[in-house]
Amino acid sequence: VQLQASGGGLVQPGGSLRLSCVASGTTFGITTMGWYRQAPGKQRELVADITRAGRTTYADSVKRRFTISRDNAKYTVYLQMNSLKPEDTAVYYCNARRVFLEEDKEYWGKGTLVTVSS
Repeated sequence: VQLQASGGGLVQPGGSLRLSCVASGTTFGITTMGWYRQAPGKQRELVADITRAGRTTYADSVKRRFTISRDNAKYTVYLQMNSLKPEDTAVYYCNARRVFLEEDKEYWGKGTLVTVSS
């Protein structure tokens, strides 16, 4: 499974960005997809994830500001980020879990940088 993320960039505080991540390759069996982020000097943390059925999980710090969604037919996951704050600055990584027969494995994209600054 290969994950290609896009949509990062520089935005002012209070602004919005939309991240997208497309899975390709052996996509059959992908279950949960999500976004993690890693700020300088900090550990990677979960931002949000979503199951195939549409159940979502959010970090407390992004609730009511970020919305995760997915298109199962396109193996694509989105992260709509509103009311961005400087503390949202980080590299955002797409994640996908694939469960099929003997395999239960997580895959990672290369990351896209989000910078929130005036």
